[in-house]
Amino acid sequence: MTSKQRAYLRSLAMTEPVIFQVGKGGINENMIKQISDALEARELIKLRVLQNCEYTSREAAEAIAEATDSAVVGVVGSTFVLYRESEKHKKIDLRAV
Repeated sequence: MTSKQRAYLRSLAMTEPVIFQVGKGGINENMIKQISDALEARELIKLRVLQNCEYTSREAAEAIAEATDSAVVGVVGSTFVLYRESEKHKKIDLRAV
């Protein structure tokens, strides 16, 4: 993914709501499954790491991205954005960027 594509995805993520929060329970298989399903449906999702979590935002982003086979678009403060191209519900075309 190029820096222009990442910048484009970050701009799209600005209006997206946070749909998952990583808390003291950490990252588990159920959460990974839900995040993977959300990525398939939306392609671009925003997540937040709560203060009581054992992970930093960057660590959580990288761990979840690896488990869901997605890409970390950006990490700002406690919020991060993940992207994975959908197989059935393509909405974002990165080839034009």
